[in-house]
Amino acid sequence: MERIMRSAPMLAVAMLLALFVGCASTESSSGTGEYIDDTVITTKVKAAIFNETTLKSAEVNVETYKGVVQLSGFVNSQDDIDTAVRLARGVKGVKSVSNSMELK
Repeated sequence: MERIMRSAPMLAVAMLLALFVGCASTESSSGTGEYIDDTVITTKVKAAIFNETTLKSAEVNVETYKGVVQLSGFVNSQDDIDTAVRLARGVKGVKSVSNSMELK
C-alpha cells in the first residue's frame, strides 16, 4: 500500500501530461483552445457582418481555422466583398482573411 501511495503523484503527473498532449494542436487539427478561439472569431465576424446594414448576412459564409477566416458565398457587388473582408480583418484574433466570395 505504501508503494502505491508513493507512486500516486507520478501517476497523476503522467495523466496530466497525457491530457495536455491529447489537446495539443497539430498541423492538420486544432487543439481544444484553438477550436474555441476559432469559434469565437467566427461568431464575432458573423456578428459584424450581420450588423452591417449594407450586407445580407445570409449571403456570406464564415469559417475560421487557426485564426484564418475564410469568407465565401455569392454577393451583389464588389463593395459587398470589400466590406465583408474589411469587417473580418477588424475582428480581434483574426490572423488573415481568405476571400472566396463571388459576384452573383
